[in-house]
Amino acid sequence: MTGTALPRKVGAGSAALLSFNGAVGASVFALPATLNGDVGPWAALLFPAAALVMLLIAIPFSRAIAAMPGEGGPVVYGSAFGRIAGFELGWTYYVARLAAFAANVHVLVDYLLRWTDIAPSPALRNTLILAAIALLAAINIAGTSKAIRLLGGLTLLKSLPLIALAGLALVTVPLPAFGPPPPLSAAEASILLVFYAFIGFENAVAVSGEARDGGRDIARAMLVTIFLIALLYFVVQLAFSAVSPPVPEGDKAPLLALGTALLGPLGALLILLAAVTSLAGNLHANMTASPRVTHALAARGDLPAWIGAVHPRFATPHGSILLMAVLVAALALSGGFVWLAVVSTLARMAVYAVTIAAWLKIERRGAGNLLLGALGILLCATVATQATAAAWATLAALLFAGLVLYFLARRGR
Repeated sequence: MTGTALPRKVGAGSAALLSFNGAVGASVFALPATLNGDVGPWAALLFPAAALVMLLIAIPFSRAIAAMPGEGGPVVYGSAFGRIAGFELGWTYYVARLAAFAANVHVLVDYLLRWTDIAPSPALRNTLILAAIALLAAINIAGTSKAIRLLGGLTLLKSLPLIALAGLALVTVPLPAFGPPPPLSAAEASILLVFYAFIGFENAVAVSGEARDGGRDIARAMLVTIFLIALLYFVVQLAFSAVSPPVPEGDKAPLLALGTALLGPLGALLILLAAVTSLAGNLHANMTASPRVTHALAARGDLPAWIGAVHPRFATPHGSILLMAVLVAALALSGGFVWLAVVSTLARMAVYAVTIAAWLKIERRGAGNLLLGALGILLCATVATQATAAAWATLAALLFAGLVLYFLARRGR
C-alpha cells in the first residue's frame, strides 16, 4: 500500500531513545582528549553550560513540535510558510542525516576492524559497510517496535561501559585541579565544539506523525535528552581530565587510553564495545527516523509515489527505508560523502530557525514567546556564521537540487 498513514507506536521512551542516540555517536569518544588539551578540567563544566544555552533553541523548538504535530517533522514545520518551504526544509534535514549516516558507518567499520585486529582492505571495508547498511535497513523494515527495542539495548550497551569506567576513575583517582580559567580564545573554540555535541537531539521529530500523544511526548523527551547528554559528557570529561592518560598524536580513538589506564586490556575492550554500540545506535536511530521525512514528502505528492510505500505486513515505510539504504551506500562507497558532512550542522541550524519561526507564526504572539523565539533564532544564526563560504555554497546547491526533484515529481503527477 502507498501513501498510507503509519501507525502510532512511538511513545515518550521511544522518542527519548531516538533523540539520545541521534546526538551521542562518535563524538563522545573523540572530544574528551581534544577538550582536555584545550582547556583542561574546565572542559567538563562546559557541557552543563552548553545544555542551558541549547535550551534557548530546544524550548521554542519543542513548543513548535507540540503545536504542529504531523508526519515528517521539518516537512510540517516548513509548510507554515508554504508547500515549497515545507519540501525544502524536509529535504535539507534529510540530506544532513544522509551525510551523517555515511560518515558514521565508516567510523563504525574502523572500530570493528580495530576490535578484531583484521588487516583492513578496500574490499573488506566496503563489504562491511554494505552489510551494516543492509542489516539496519532490514531491522527497520521488520517493524518499528522491534527497531525501538533494539535501540534500547544498544543504548544500554553504549552507556553502561562509559558510565562504569568514568565512575571508577572518579572514585579511585583524585579530582583534577582546575587552576585558573583558560584564556577566552581557547574557551570560545571549545564552547563551539561542545555545542556541536548536542546536535542531533531533534532526531525524534521525524517520527512525530507516529507519536501516540501527538507531538507532546516528543517535545518532552527532547528536553530530557539534552540534560542526559550533558550529564554523560560531564562525567566522561571529568574522568578523562582526572586520569589524563597519554594519547598518541593522531589517535582516532583517544578514549581507549582512558580504559587502558584504568583496567588495562579489559578497559580498552569495554571502550571498544561502547564505541561500536554507540555508533550502531546512532546509525540505527538515523535509519529509523530519517526515512519518515521522504515518506511524508511522497505522501504529499512531492516525491515519487513508490517512496511512500508502506509494507503490507509490518506497516513500516519500506520504500523510504530502501531509498535511504541505497543513497547512503552510494555516498559511503564513493567517498564523496565528506563534503556533505560539512553542511550537516549548518543545515540543522536552518531547520531549528525555520521551525521556531513557524511556531511564532501560528501561535498567539505574547511578549515572552517573541523573546524566546528571537533568542533561539539569533543563536542559530550565530552558530551558522561559523560555517565557511564553501559550506554555504554546498547547502545552496543541495537546496537547488531538491527544488529540481520537487518540480519533476509535481510535473510527473
